[in-house]
Amino acid sequence: MWPSREIVRAPMADGGEGTVAAFLDAGWTRVVRRVRGPLGRAVDAAFALAPGGDTAAIEMATASGLATLAGAPNDVLRASSFGTGELVRAALEQGARRIVVGLGGSATNDGGAGLLEALGMRFFDADDRALAPGGAALARIARIDATDLDPRVRDARIVAAVDVDAPLTGARGATRTYARQKGASAADVALLEDALERFARVTSERFGSNARDEPGCGAAGGLGFALRAYLGATIESGVDVVARERGLELLLAGAAWCCTGEGAVDVQTLAGKTVAGVGALARAAGTRTVAFTARVERGAEERLAALGTIVVPIADRPQDTLASKRRAAELLERAAARFARIVHAGDG
Repeated sequence: MWPSREIVRAPMADGGEGTVAAFLDAGWTRVVRRVRGPLGRAVDAAFALAPGGDTAAIEMATASGLATLAGAPNDVLRASSFGTGELVRAALEQGARRIVVGLGGSATNDGGAGLLEALGMRFFDADDRALAPGGAALARIARIDATDLDPRVRDARIVAAVDVDAPLTGARGATRTYARQKGASAADVALLEDALERFARVTSERFGSNARDEPGCGAAGGLGFALRAYLGATIESGVDVVARERGLELLLAGAAWCCTGEGAVDVQTLAGKTVAGVGALARAAGTRTVAFTARVERGAEERLAALGTIVVPIADRPQDTLASKRRAAELLERAAARFARIVHAGDG
């Protein structure tokens, strides 16, 4: 349809699902480890190791995400990020000294305490009993023991690749904004919010960290907070991190169109998701952007349009979610063909 056009594929992600795949597509090596899933069941999780082995890219969704539950109900009160910490440890064992941790798609709301435990941290209540896994237990935290923290992680450079700019707590924080998506009830939300507040306060008293309100610390149920406050991680836009590895800015230079997309375009899209991040890079390069999506929220569509990104729903008629998922590839292909015909007609 576009015989005179060159089309270049560059898989993108924002720190959530697909982040490791984007690095693997760039020629990195796939490493698989069996780790503890969010509710304790063993899962196989993969990370990517750069040529030379000095850098690893981890996707917390593969170890501690909702996808690992295979459709089973989540227990957000006790879901733990321990498995993600096991991946970090595995990357260190491979010799990585720079570790990119993609934050997104989590089943957890434990402030990253599970990850820290997998790396040797210990958390206790006022009676000096070790805390149980999960965010709810943090409501009783009284003492932190860092004696056995893996010394290798102190020398590593950690990058938290986030897809949202939420702080740890508050109206826009990890719990009040995202916990319901993970199965939390109204009572659970109140409990978890108080628990993370206490975790932040005890952390500040122990280490002098005030990371709670930093943008991105609320990502992945507060995992961003643990990486920042305990491991000194830098918090960066996941889209920007992946875009740098893929050389996206160079690819966009001189391009006529940039095609991107995600399952739903809504208010969260504008807080750091792939579509918004890719659109911003394309706009800076003077390239027009089209975003394909299964569902679009009007307010988000208009805001993206003002930023130069055209949103194109892929559905060709009203249909339920299951039908849309079954036909996703077909619907996307047909929507892309319609877009191509429009652009081709305009070129003529």
